[in-house]
Amino acid sequence: MKEWKPEASSANQPATHWSLGATTPTPAATQDGWRLVWADEFNTAGRPDPQNWQFENGFVRNHELQWYQPDNARIENGMLIIEARKENRPNPAHQPGSTDWKISRPTIDYTSASLNTQGRHQWQYGRFEMRGRIDARSGLWPAFWTLGVAGEWPANGEIDIMECYKGKILANVASGTDKRYTAKWHSETKAVDSFPDPDWAKKFHVWRMDWDADSIRLYVDDLLLNETPLTATVNQDGTGRNPMRQPHYTLLNLALGGDNGGPLEGTTLPSRYEVDYVRVYQQ
Repeated sequence: MKEWKPEASSANQPATHWSLGATTPTPAATQDGWRLVWADEFNTAGRPDPQNWQFENGFVRNHELQWYQPDNARIENGMLIIEARKENRPNPAHQPGSTDWKISRPTIDYTSASLNTQGRHQWQYGRFEMRGRIDARSGLWPAFWTLGVAGEWPANGEIDIMECYKGKILANVASGTDKRYTAKWHSETKAVDSFPDPDWAKKFHVWRMDWDADSIRLYVDDLLLNETPLTATVNQDGTGRNPMRQPHYTLLNLALGGDNGGPLEGTTLPSRYEVDYVRVYQQ
């Protein structure tokens, strides 16, 4: 589960838009009645396409161990590689005596990357797909998720199409309550070792969300993990607003430790989260 407290107000959120990406999608134009509207196939080596992705920087959320930076993401051999590394250097924002966890840490001990399509591409409803290979070892926390474009978390809405930590994969939907920064969660989990294949975590899998005006359905390899009706995602703050009835943008990141990731004991770095493609279809 992510705890995302934006630094900026909703006034700084981008305007709604729907668009094709800069890359040319290679898959079939339609899929089970869904029409491809955007994709990044990660076929051009180097940095991720800035017309599709922007980066988070620094210590961001959940008291996680990693310092996010663009240098930990690259495209090679048709894959987006998000790499977590063990490093050691001074925290440039450090303030001795501070109670803020982001600036009280004197050093950066780990680095990783977090990418998102905020301000570039966003969609209301659709089929969102990611084919990737995750590292399910202790302390690692890879994710593929969405956030609503307007409002502060969690009243803007969050959908965790995939996250993995402490030996389990999670499929979550979060909306707002009457308490600021406190989410109402619709969560389902599945232990990695419950899959019949003992090498499941070493292989590529397809995570998918089918989201329409009635429900959100989250899958891995066509196995339904979570179905949440949109009647259950109305914010409980008295506004009557439903954050699942607005456009969302997508995020890809590899976190370490923090509130949910667990200890890194016994986990050697670097670690790679490999993404073959991200695709969005609409009806």
